[in-house]
Amino acid sequence: MVERVALTEAAEELLRKLTDIHGPLMFHQSGGCCDGSAPMCYPDGDFTIGGQDVHLGDLTVEGLAKPIGFYMSASQYQYWKHTHLTVDVVKGRGSGFSVEAPEGVRFLIRSRIFTDEEYAQLG
Repeated sequence: MVERVALTEAAEELLRKLTDIHGPLMFHQSGGCCDGSAPMCYPDGDFTIGGQDVHLGDLTVEGLAKPIGFYMSASQYQYWKHTHLTVDVVKGRGSGFSVEAPEGVRFLIRSRIFTDEEYAQLG
């Protein structure tokens, strides 16, 4: 099965640590200003998902009881709908709104265009 979003091992490791601190988590990718190009990680439910948000998938992390939902604004999705996204983590200061900010790292998206076969499987 083709998935729209995935995690690197480094991101999985950080998400386990952040879940221990904050409880279940979620991601939202807005595409707006103020770090809008970076996926924002929140305690699950702290960011209100609206009717204009698209659920790209649930990220399963070994050792976590609950998958981590990944959402994107509908306007941003129109630009990225042909793209597979991988959530990674790098050193640096992230947004103050995202839970990884105090850790001295930030989440970022690595992307690639789906092949025609993969995109056809998405429906």
